[in-house]
Amino acid sequence: MSRTAGIDCGTNSIRLLVADIEAGRLVDVVREMRVVRLGQGVDRTGRLAPEALERTRAALADYAATIRDTGAERVRMVATSATRDAQNRDEFVAMVQRELGVAPEVISGAEEAELSYTGAASVLDLTSGPVLVADIGGGSTELVRGGDGPLRSFSMDVGCVRMTERHLHDDPPTPAQIEATVADLRAAIAVAREHVPLDADATFIGVAGTVTTIAALALGLERYDPDAIHGSTISAEQVADVTARLLAMTHDQRAALPVMHPGRVDVIGGGALVLRTLLEQIGAGAVIASEHDILDGIALSIA
Repeated sequence: MSRTAGIDCGTNSIRLLVADIEAGRLVDVVREMRVVRLGQGVDRTGRLAPEALERTRAALADYAATIRDTGAERVRMVATSATRDAQNRDEFVAMVQRELGVAPEVISGAEEAELSYTGAASVLDLTSGPVLVADIGGGSTELVRGGDGPLRSFSMDVGCVRMTERHLHDDPPTPAQIEATVADLRAAIAVAREHVPLDADATFIGVAGTVTTIAALALGLERYDPDAIHGSTISAEQVADVTARLLAMTHDQRAALPVMHPGRVDVIGGGALVLRTLLEQIGAGAVIASEHDILDGIALSIA
């Protein structure tokens, strides 16, 4: 048995998984998430903000202590959309090296997609036909299709933080802002279709916090319950209903939802629009929510 630690540093959150590998499967020791909004303003400025770097540094200091305390033998940290886009990413890399003792890997969208697929596949049966996994992040959305030949993937520069900062400026957003977001998303999906088959034949699986939060709302949960969310099937109609409700709410109303993480309150509408538009454009009748994603893929990759 070996113990590994994976860290996923995205545009909105940074997450840690310390896990034991038993018979090729992960057994969680610690799974933790902090919303640090590393990608704050990156779509507009092209740079990581000093306050965002400091929030990320503070979280990493705690994660480094947890890794030491749990005795993880191998550590891998990957950074995704916001760091790929930032002109000052060398500053980020140096900070991580100081705090963690390991350099972060700033991975491509294709690598991100494959790790997400690996994480989802580790706990779901993906052998019954084609599968399309969508990883809706803060700055990008990865689409990866498998089960019918080699993996095909594409990374779209649309995510909950990027769409919110780019278009959804009012609270609640105006119809014109929502329309602009959807137009942006449809254009991105049209490009993705040139690289990945997007059709209703594939089982559609959604991973990461946007999808699992929408699933929790659709299920009417009174608290965030990963066991209830994982593997749940949410219809396209339910996604559309939850999206409409979220876009009609104020910040305080969204914050009062019992399943809503505080760090998602201001960007969940943008994320919901990504998921709703994907379902519409693909023609999928439902999405299966997975609590296992790129973070699991990272931990498995160093087993």
